[in-house]
Amino acid sequence: MRMKLRIFTEPQQGATYDDLLVVAQAAERLGFDAFFRSDHYQRIGPGDPGVGSTDAWVTLAGLARETSRIRLGTLVTPATFRLPGPLAISVAGVDQMSGGRVELGLGTGWLDDEHHSYGIPFPPVGERFERLEEQLEIITGLWSATKPYSFEGTHYSLVNSPALPKPVQSPRPPLILGGSGARRTPRLVARFADEYNVPFRTVEETGAAYGRVRAACEEAGRDTVLLSAAQTVCVGTDEAEIARRAEAAGSDVAQLRRGGLAGTPAEVVDKIGEFAGLGAERIYLQVLDLADLDHLELLAAEVMPHV
Repeated sequence: MRMKLRIFTEPQQGATYDDLLVVAQAAERLGFDAFFRSDHYQRIGPGDPGVGSTDAWVTLAGLARETSRIRLGTLVTPATFRLPGPLAISVAGVDQMSGGRVELGLGTGWLDDEHHSYGIPFPPVGERFERLEEQLEIITGLWSATKPYSFEGTHYSLVNSPALPKPVQSPRPPLILGGSGARRTPRLVARFADEYNVPFRTVEETGAAYGRVRAACEEAGRDTVLLSAAQTVCVGTDEAEIARRAEAAGSDVAQLRRGGLAGTPAEVVDKIGEFAGLGAERIYLQVLDLADLDHLELLAAEVMPHV
C-alpha cells in the first residue's frame, strides 16, 4: 500500500487555536501528510460546547505561519458561509502565507442550526448546490484569470474583478469535493475537483461512490480524480486502550470497528488496505480527542509505516 495519512479535526466540538496548534505541530513532527479541520461555527450534537468553535480560515492562516511542511485545508468549507470572491482572496492569502501548502474542500453546507445561530442564510438544498457550482466556477476563474474577470450567474455577479491576489500553487490550490450523492456530486467532481472524498461510509458504500465518480469522469472525458476517504480513528495496543479512546470519542468500540478505523494497529492497517483496494490514496483520520497526543504517536509508529 502507498497511502497518505492526514489528521482531520473537529474544532467546533470545543477547541481553541492553541489546542489546534499543538495537534498540527505534532502531526507535522510525526510525518503525517496534512492537517485538516472542519468548517463549522458551533457544536454538532448534544454536549458541552466548551470554548466554542474558531473560524476555519483564520485558524489556517495562523497555522500557515507556525508550520513549515504539512499541508493544510478544510473538509469542507460550506458555500453558504462566505461569498466566493472573498473566499478566493482568503484561500489565496493563506496559500501565500504557507508557501503553497493549502487545499480547499468546498461543499453545500448542511447544518441548519449553525446558520440560524449566526444569521447565515440557509436556502433549500437545490439552491445550495446551485450556489456551490457557481462558487466553484468563480473561485477557479479568479485564480486562473490573466485579465479582469467577470461572471454573471443566478446567485453571484462579478464585474471586472482584478482577480487578485493569486495563490502560490500553480495552476491553483487543489480543490476537494466530498459526499456520496448519486447525481449532482459526481457531475461537479468531474467538472471541478482534483480530489473526491467519501466521509464516514463503509468500505462497500465508499466503493459504490467511487464508481459513480469514475463514470462521471469518463462521461466528461477526463481522467479520474484522486480518491480519498475520511474515517473516525480509534487505535490502541490492547482492548482497554481502544475502549478508553472510543469513550473519549463519544462512541463504542463495536460501532467504530464497523463504521470507522478502530482496533489494534494491525486491524486498522488491514482496513486501510481495503480502502486502498478501492483506489483510495489518502485517508483522513478523524481525531476527536485533541488532548490525546499519544494516539498520534501510536498511529505514526505502528500504522503509518505499514500503509
